[in-house]
Amino acid sequence: MSVKDRLRTIVNDTDTWEGRAFDWAIIVLIFYAIAVLVYGTIPALSEDARKFLWISEVVITVLFTLEYILRFYLAERKRDYSFSFYGIIDFAAILPFYLDLLLGTEVAVLRAFRALRLLRIFRLLKIVRYNKASDRLLKALSESKEEFTLFFFTTLILLFISAAGIYYFEHPVQPEAFSSILHSLWWAVVTLTTVGYGDVYPITLGGRIFTFIILLIGLGVVAAPAGLIASALSRVRETEDHPQGS
Repeated sequence: MSVKDRLRTIVNDTDTWEGRAFDWAIIVLIFYAIAVLVYGTIPALSEDARKFLWISEVVITVLFTLEYILRFYLAERKRDYSFSFYGIIDFAAILPFYLDLLLGTEVAVLRAFRALRLLRIFRLLKIVRYNKASDRLLKALSESKEEFTLFFFTTLILLFISAAGIYYFEHPVQPEAFSSILHSLWWAVVTLTTVGYGDVYPITLGGRIFTFIILLIGLGVVAAPAGLIASALSRVRETEDHPQGS
């Protein structure tokens, strides 16, 4: 066995102890990277603590970069790996650090995407039922793409109608809060999704009645995607349990 084949077995195969050790080492590193990110958001850190976090970030990024280069080198189809789900996540794990260096500004929020790398733990533990569940979910989403497309554009239309309606009701009495239809879109989003932050709200009778109607519609907007997915999942599972021709 060549050195490259040996490395490919360690990196891609979880049936050997070397492969499991490699994957667990990466997962521990991911947890450590998340801990560094969380700790770095604590205010009033000492200079020593910030120095330690910086060194940790450099070490983490170097190791992630070496891992990405190794996976790219060992991939039989490098383009497929680069644009695969795990390939994109692996690249996103190292991108923020280099953006920091190039732009001279922190994009720490992007480092949170490193948590997505923990999805590799499913592969490591060989949790087949989760793989089947994810396959069913992808099939359900694929089967419902036409319904989701229609629902998406219908929701956009409802958002515009909501923003325009509340603008005409509330602009005369609250010109700062509802200064334009564009400014009213924020109210439309939080109301149609039934979040209701309460930062802007109607005070006129017409505006309140209009809000009540939008809230009722919003209940359907929130429930519709769940219903579509549930129905599609039911069809997919029924097809698996009773395949055609059986």
